Amino acid sequence: MDTIFALATAQGKAGVAVIRVSGPSAHDIGVRLTGKPIPDRGMVFSKLQNQAGDILDEALVLSFTGPNSFTGEDVIELQLHGSTAVVSAVMSTLSDFPDVRLAEPGEFTRRALENGKLDLTQVEGLADLIDAETEAQRKQAQAALAGGLGKLAERWRTDLIRAASLIEVTIDFADEDVPVDVTPEVCALLSAVHADIQREIEGVPIAERIRDGFEVAIIGAPNAGKSTLLNALAGRQAAITSEYAGTTRDIIEVRMEMAGLPVTLLDTAGLRETEDHVEKIGISLARSRAETADIRVFLVEAEEDLEVAFQAGDIRFLPKADLRGASDGAISGVTGQGVDSLIDHVAATLKNRATRAGVASRARHSEALNRAANGLTTAISMVQRGPEFYDLAAEDMRSAIRALETLVGRINVETLLDEIFSSFCLGK
Repeated sequence: MDTIFALATAQGKAGVAVIRVSGPSAHDIGVRLTGKPIPDRGMVFSKLQNQAGDILDEALVLSFTGPNSFTGEDVIELQLHGSTAVVSAVMSTLSDFPDVRLAEPGEFTRRALENGKLDLTQVEGLADLIDAETEAQRKQAQAALAGGLGKLAERWRTDLIRAASLIEVTIDFADEDVPVDVTPEVCALLSAVHADIQREIEGVPIAERIRDGFEVAIIGAPNAGKSTLLNALAGRQAAITSEYAGTTRDIIEVRMEMAGLPVTLLDTAGLRETEDHVEKIGISLARSRAETADIRVFLVEAEEDLEVAFQAGDIRFLPKADLRGASDGAISGVTGQGVDSLIDHVAATLKNRATRAGVASRARHSEALNRAANGLTTAISMVQRGPEFYDLAAEDMRSAIRALETLVGRINVETLLDEIFSSFCLGK
């Protein structure tokens, strides 16, 4: 296998840059760059030189011996001065060594997966951690990177193997008297695993929202102050405002953080009957996005009906509090009245929903868990029908086990790997 290298820190001028090298030649490269012996697991501070003997920089060289490294291979990390010239010179020197090449996107992490240092759910957690922008995203990614879902899957798999072995013994000794009825224990194991899996499946949509962001749609009639409110929440001029009704035609999106959660605010077109073709498109889009949003903020008069269903977690305000004087239940992006109340409501509602998130956080996870749950549903039914159906139950259990193995990347995931690792930077 080739030895690979890449810049592990961001491109551009910095105080320190880190170049990572992994593979069978890593330690030898460290020796040749420094002219000093490199400890199997330790560090050395030394001048770095190219093969012609020219000094490139002074660097701290850290050494990790496989399998006790991130990739499971021999690894060295070069902590250099972070100038673009130094980084370029060291990278050029590394590329001159035989069987050494620049890493592909995500190749370090892919080697960690192939060498058993991470399972597939941990790889996805690492990708999420790199992309995390809020505290909730960081915590969710850390839970995945720590192997939370993999540990659950392994526990479920152990219980299913136990249940399947009990059934297999009964099948093997079908012509003999088996002194113990295994049905109660098998059904208990299958039901417990099925219940756990169902809880994780139910938590996936919320976990996906934590990763991708919740949506809060501001809706109301034209000229109700929606864009002004959006600008007040965003703290900047994100949407055009004017005294003319129908100014907003498209969806204006502003991403922000509330209570540690990622939130996308949606300013929508004013809802009304119109003959304007372009405005009709905007209104149709506004209704569609409002219906799928996590929370809707209604800016409406007391008896006004926007023909958008009010759902749990939604909130109503009277619009343009600045023109009403002292009015309870009103909001204004101009004066700020009601804005704190809106933020508190949205934050509390979304934090409450976030507590229902499980460790599984992707559509791929949900698909694998659903396959496992379906297999267990059928298996329980077959076991309850009696010993003559045990062979079918055993196959359904094996199907559920295979689904869990797919979840953590043990089988049938090759087609996913290129897509997953293409999102990683070169240093990962």
